[in-house]
This record gives sequence, structure tokens and C-alpha cells, in this order.
Amino acid sequence: MHPDCPELARFVHGETDVAAFPHREHVRMAFEMLRRHDFAESVWLYSKALRAMTARAGRPEAFNQTVTVAFLSLVAERMQAPTPGFESFAGEHPELFDKAALARWYSRERLAAELTRRIFVLPDPAPSAGPETAAATLPAATAPATR
Repeated sequence: MHPDCPELARFVHGETDVAAFPHREHVRMAFEMLRRHDFAESVWLYSKALRAMTARAGRPEAFNQTVTVAFLSLVAERMQAPTPGFESFAGEHPELFDKAALARWYSRERLAAELTRRIFVLPDPAPSAGPETAAATLPAATAPATR
């Protein structure tokens, strides 16, 4: 499936040892997967592989769909500038190696919620984002019509 990246093939097939899968490897597998698949397919494949890994480790509750999708999104966004390989990419984007990288968008409480483990949830609302403020910050094409 991935002859030029055997680690990705092992990850997708559920053969990666959780003990040998630190955060840097999470980011590297995201990078390698996103190089080969579109975002939606990557979310599905990556989520499936992580769920299998956490289940094999006896910790299925460790999987968090929101963290998975949000980190994949961060990696995908940063991949829009061409990079020859992972080491160059990693050097250009050190923020991806901070496990707290999502703190800009998500509170610790929101990421720890049971709901975020099961489904992707949107980031925390802005501090003063009531319905009027939220609608005012949307692009005109998506803002709700007022009557």
C-alpha cells in the first residue's frame, strides 16, 4: 500500500506498537498519510488506525476524535506550502510538536469531555461570542439572514 513508507503501511494495518508511537510519530504519520490521500480519507484511515492501536493497548478511551481531526487539519493546512519531506516540514513547523498546540482553539475541559472522544466538535466559542457576535464574524455568504 505504501512501499515508500513502510511505517505508514504498518500504521494503517494496525501493526504499530503503541509504545513506539510518540507524538512526533503521530505527526509524521499524519504528514505521510496526507501526502497520499485527501483530507476526508486521511481522517477516516488515521482515526481507524488510532482506534485500533488504543484498543490493542487496552485503552480505547484514549482515542479522541476531536484531537485527531483538529491535528490532521493543522498538519494539512501547513502542508499547503510544498515541502520535500518530513524532516524539512518538521523544521518549518515546530508548533506541531507541542501537544498543547490545540490550546489556542480548545479549552482543556472541552478536549477532556466524553463527547470529543466520540465525535469531532468545533472549537470553543470566542469569549464574547453571543449569537450576534458570531454572526457578525462569519463571511457574508454564510452569515444568517436577518429579517
